[in-house]
Amino acid sequence: MSLDHRLPDELEELRRTVEAFAHDVVAPQIGEYYEQHAFPYPIVREMGRMGLFGLPFPEEYGGMGGDYLALGIALEELARVDSSVAITLEAGVSLGAMPLYLFGTEEQKREWLPKLCTGEVLGAFGLTEPDGGSDAGGTRTTAVRDGDSWVINGSKCFITNSGTDLTGLVTVTAVTGRKPDGRPEISAIIVPSGTPGFTVAAPYSKVGWNASDTRELSFTDVRVPLANLVGEEGRGYAQFLRILDEGRIAIAALATGLAQGCVDESVKYARERHAFGKPIGSNQAIQFKLADMEMRAYTARLAWRDAASRMVRGERFKKEAALAKLYSSEIAVTNAREATQIHGGYGFMNEYPVARMWRDSKILEIGEGTSEVQRMLIARELGVG
Repeated sequence: MSLDHRLPDELEELRRTVEAFAHDVVAPQIGEYYEQHAFPYPIVREMGRMGLFGLPFPEEYGGMGGDYLALGIALEELARVDSSVAITLEAGVSLGAMPLYLFGTEEQKREWLPKLCTGEVLGAFGLTEPDGGSDAGGTRTTAVRDGDSWVINGSKCFITNSGTDLTGLVTVTAVTGRKPDGRPEISAIIVPSGTPGFTVAAPYSKVGWNASDTRELSFTDVRVPLANLVGEEGRGYAQFLRILDEGRIAIAALATGLAQGCVDESVKYARERHAFGKPIGSNQAIQFKLADMEMRAYTARLAWRDAASRMVRGERFKKEAALAKLYSSEIAVTNAREATQIHGGYGFMNEYPVARMWRDSKILEIGEGTSEVQRMLIARELGVG
């Protein structure tokens, strides 16, 4: 039996379409947004018109009828040029819309998904807290029943897409009760933007992803209807674990794109840059760096596509998602460092894309589960954790 890793025609067409969009639309203008720490509204709206935010959702909800493999392909092609744009799509789909699609009521889906799939509205997922970090089970935000409302108090940090002009809702995890053993029961609740008591802080000053929106959120006696509960009460922790498993595939695809973008830019530079009377690409030291960079990106692509394929087939994919996320994020950092080295002094200048890639790469080892957490998950899947 032979394995065929070629993409089906429809996915190859999607890849080419997003590749052209990234190079023709994103690349010429994203640098200015990045340096100004500004959200690229025209680019994001065009992504919405292309249907990218609806890729893995059924047509009945306004989606494109694709799957997570299609989403990953789009994320990889975008991240080859810019990660701020890619993470805006990833968070909008995996964290903003997917919880509603997987766990929401039919009424919630009908109300929100059509707008989320077209990019008319962006959603966010309020999970991480200032004192929590990787301990997402240590949620302190509370939601208490009061008549026909939930009353929410607490705060969240590092929340992507939470404060743009397009943001329509944040799905918030909160403690809604206690189990018999005293452990918290965590639920997920929709908080629409503009709800009284829901405060969105100014954007963070970040090392990278400077053209994406990331903020701290606070909730002071925020009232929303009981009907805003997403899924079963007390099942929010289990729900977000599934969301994170799937999101790791998306982050792995994004990281692969960044790693491949480092190869693309470095090959171009190695051909054009002359030193001592010849292109620097003629030096074996540079050739070996480029070969190793390509090897890493190639292997990372196989890893995330394998995890996505398992997910699409309905097979268990937790270990494969963690493996893909761990490997791709770490090689993205390595490729970004090597690309900067190949570019020399120019690699330290923000006018060159590799400088942006270098700044954007580190967060990939942290977001949606740190490298340490991925190793814990893999060990557990091996039966030793």
